[in-house]
Amino acid sequence: DVRGKVGIDITPGVFELVGRAYGTLVRRKGGRRVALGMDNRATSPPLKEAFGEGVLSTGLEMVDIGVNHTPLLYFATAHWKLDGGATVTGSHNPVSDNGVKMVHAGAAPLTEDEIQGLLATIRAGDFEQGRGTRTLRDPREEYFGAITSSVKLARPLKVMVDAGNGIAGSFAPELLRRLGCEVVELYCESDGTFPNHLPDPEMEENVRDLIARVRQVRADIGIAFDGDADRMGVVDERGRRHEADLVLALLARDLLQRHPGAKILFDVKCSQVLVDDIRAHGGEPVMWKTGHSHLKRKMREDGILLGGEVSGHLFFGENWYGVDDGILAACKFIELCSRSPAPVSSHFDTLPHLYNTPELKAPCADDRKFELVAELARHFKGRYETVDIDGARILFPDGWGLIRASNTNPYLTLRFEGRSQAAVDEMKRVVYDALRRYPFVTLPS
Repeated sequence: DVRGKVGIDITPGVFELVGRAYGTLVRRKGGRRVALGMDNRATSPPLKEAFGEGVLSTGLEMVDIGVNHTPLLYFATAHWKLDGGATVTGSHNPVSDNGVKMVHAGAAPLTEDEIQGLLATIRAGDFEQGRGTRTLRDPREEYFGAITSSVKLARPLKVMVDAGNGIAGSFAPELLRRLGCEVVELYCESDGTFPNHLPDPEMEENVRDLIARVRQVRADIGIAFDGDADRMGVVDERGRRHEADLVLALLARDLLQRHPGAKILFDVKCSQVLVDDIRAHGGEPVMWKTGHSHLKRKMREDGILLGGEVSGHLFFGENWYGVDDGILAACKFIELCSRSPAPVSSHFDTLPHLYNTPELKAPCADDRKFELVAELARHFKGRYETVDIDGARILFPDGWGLIRASNTNPYLTLRFEGRSQAAVDEMKRVVYDALRRYPFVTLPS
């Protein structure tokens, strides 16, 4: 991804250059046609136009899919067998931000080296030249048809949808109604200023209204989406919010009935409950680096059919394109719940309860955070079993603690999970004591 503050990091001039660099990358891989879309932010249209002009200047044909959610861009790229695609989106970030997500053929993510290569191409001014053509095409009905042909509800559910005024509100309610759901909408009006709350279901404060409304209207389930609909969150009929790693555990049980012994992919921030439940149902848990591009590449490399992150990204490779799609995830989870007359909460009640913290953020300068985490990984490896594929996941006697550097922001991510609150508190104490040796780190409360 390329992202930043509009008017500071992100301008139409910058995006025209990024479009030229991306078009050059696609051309030099032998590509001819790419898709381009955008989300509903007020700053997206001029950025999309500038990026598109850059792409066209390299001689590529461009299929303009208009206002879209990010998984729809992935779908169009893969389903139409294009050579790449891009969508201008700020995702769940503040209104002042924007960015662009770019993919190869099959909606395969760009690597970190390729993203840096775009910058090198811009600095060198080494662009392909040509004059491409723009055509308009809407993938909406094909996307809806692909999902309604494979997702079948055993009984209708009453679903409360909170889009946070993001682009999911223009797609998810209609699709869920086509599947047979009774849908009650909350903040589904498209408004890129996000007047009610930021569209980020990972943050508990952003689903408080959804929790209240689910109880009020006696919905079977509440679904919250992030700004570009590649992530989702679940609230049960009792008003309990559930982390996405537990949603993944339930989806994994369902997949493992069809694919015994299958690998299930997840990031280092996910609960031990997920790991244990995958094993208990005959699957093979595969822990990997946090970041949607990392997980998508791993799914493709290893032929994995299902994956997810605690942030709400859920990835589907079974009869789909190995990409994250919050709307598809909602449909599949509702389908799973419809097969039983029991309430949604009962599915989560089959999973054990552990004590955990939310994701804690410790501000730390970008130029020091990775070296610091590497030092701490070495430190803790001398005392505990430590998984270091992405930061340090320290396995304590009664739980685990995680320290990792954010891929996109100047902070460390911390998370703890244990068999008791006392265990969580003790693990935090040990990790915080280690972090206090670094005065440039601000510890969260």
